[in-house]
Amino acid sequence: MKYRNASEILPDELFKALQKYAPGEILYVPSDKGRKKWGAGTGARLYYAQRNEEIRHKYFHQKTPIDTLSHAYGLSDETVRKILYR
Repeated sequence: MKYRNASEILPDELFKALQKYAPGEILYVPSDKGRKKWGAGTGARLYYAQRNEEIRHKYFHQKTPIDTLSHAYGLSDETVRKILYR
């Protein structure tokens, strides 16, 4: 993110109104683009959704015990339970 002088960018009328509300302040102007959800850009969201579905399938359809699932996926028993009952 780059800092720019507002007086160089904004029209005079808007600049004077801004000085009225926040004189000498540093303001952050967010982009109008919507923020991506966690993991959407890297594929992590999809990876974990598929992994969790696989865990549910193995538990409910193949009757794999929780301790076996937690060992196979490197998760705690409590984490596997959260995945199963969500």
